[in-house]
Amino acid sequence: MMINTGMTNDRMIDNDIPSVDWQGANISCDTCAHTDRLSLGTCAPLSACVHDRYAKRIDRFFGTNPGLASLYIEHPYFEVRAVAAKYLDLFQLNRLVNDPDETVRASVALRLPPKLLPKLIHDNEREVRIRVALRLEPSSLSIMLNDPDYYVRVVIARRIAPSLLFHLVRDSDASVRREVAIRISVEWLTMLANDSDEDVRLTAIRRLPSGLLAPFRFDTDWRIRLEAAQRVPTIYLADLAKDEDEIVAATARERLDPESPLNTNQQSENAHGH
Repeated sequence: MMINTGMTNDRMIDNDIPSVDWQGANISCDTCAHTDRLSLGTCAPLSACVHDRYAKRIDRFFGTNPGLASLYIEHPYFEVRAVAAKYLDLFQLNRLVNDPDETVRASVALRLPPKLLPKLIHDNEREVRIRVALRLEPSSLSIMLNDPDYYVRVVIARRIAPSLLFHLVRDSDASVRREVAIRISVEWLTMLANDSDEDVRLTAIRRLPSGLLAPFRFDTDWRIRLEAAQRVPTIYLADLAKDEDEIVAATARERLDPESPLNTNQQSENAHGH
C-alpha cells in the first residue's frame, strides 16, 4: 500500500532496526486499528508505530497520538505500557502502580504526584525506589530512612532536611555516612570524624572547627593529618612537624616557621603524586 511519509521528514527513520512486533512478527499496516493515522501523518513504519518492538518508535507514536495511550494500559508488551505511562492522565496512570514489570512502575514513579508516591516506597525494585526518593518532598523522605538499598539511602541523605540526618549517622554503608557528613549540623561532626571509614572521617574533619582538630593529628590517614596540619592551633604543630609523611611534616613546619629556608615546595613535591 502507498504510505504517507509526511511525518517522517522531520523525524528519525530507523532503517537499520527491523520493524517487527514484540513477538518478532512482521508488522502490517493493513491490519492495524490505527490505519487512519497514516494519512494524518501521526504514524509511519520505521518511525512511529505502537506495534513496533523498538521503544523509540512506540514513544514517537504516543507523542503524536497521546489520546490513544489509555487503550494500551493492559498491553502484553511491557515497553508499550511503560511508554504509555508517559502520556496517561493521572487517573489512568494510577492503574499502573502495581504493574508486574519494574520498567513500567519506574515510568509511573516519574509522573505520579508526590503525594501518591508513598504507594511505591516498598517496591521490590531499587530503581523504582530511587526514583521515588528523588521525587518525594524532602519533608516526606523520613518514611524511607530504613530502605534496604544503600543508594536509596544516599539519595535520601542528599535531600532530607539536615535536622533529620542524625538518623543516618550510624548507617551501615560508608557512602551514606559520607553524604551525611557533608550536610549534617556541626554538633554531629565529631561522631563522624571518628568513623571507621577514612573518607567519612576526612569529610567530617574538613568541616570541623579548627579548635576541635587536635585529636586528629595522630590519625592513621595522612590526608586527615594534613588537614590538621593546615588548620590546627599552632600549639599542636610540634607533633605534626615530626610526622612520617613529608607533606604533613613540611606543612606543620611552615606554619611554625614560615620564614625558614628549609620550608620549600621541593621538599614535598610529588610525595603523593600531586
